[in-house]
Order: sequence, then C-alpha cells, then structure tokens
Amino acid sequence: MEENKFKIIDKKGKEIEFEVLFTFESDETKKNYMVYTDNTKDKDGNTRVYASVFVPNKEPLELLPVETEREWKVIETILESIQDENKKEKEENE
Repeated sequence: MEENKFKIIDKKGKEIEFEVLFTFESDETKKNYMVYTDNTKDKDGNTRVYASVFVPNKEPLELLPVETEREWKVIETILESIQDENKKEKEENE
C-alpha cells in the first residue's frame, strides 16, 4: 500500500485505486476506521466517500464492513466536524 493509496479488485476483476482521506480509532466503539474515496462523483456532483473498519499495520490490508448504526453515527460525526473545520478555514482565508 502506497502511503495514502490502495487498490482493490472488484467483483468484475477491475482494479480500482482508492485514496485514504483519514483513519481514526473510536474510543466509543474501540475499533479503527478508514475513510477513503475513489474520487468519483455521484449524480449531484459530490465526491463519493466510503468507510470501513480495519486493523492497523496488518498486511495485506483487510477492510471490514461498518456494522451498526452507532458506528455510522461516530463516522458521520467525525466527517461533519472535518467539513465544518474546512469550511471555517476557507472562509477565514477569503
């Protein structure tokens, strides 16, 4: 795995490259999460972002599904916090 990128072979045998946006460990769930993107856009023009559970320093990289609503809430809270911070920085720099 390159520093912030990894590749996955999909069900059709196509190789897809993903960029890691950030990782974090949740004190609440005691799990490690990776938030990543393939830099494609949805129909509204938003960049697609994915999240998975992972085990740090394990090779090869193994992504596991986020299983509960509680876990998704933790991830969404982190994403919202980062978006708010980026928006604030952008406004301060204008």
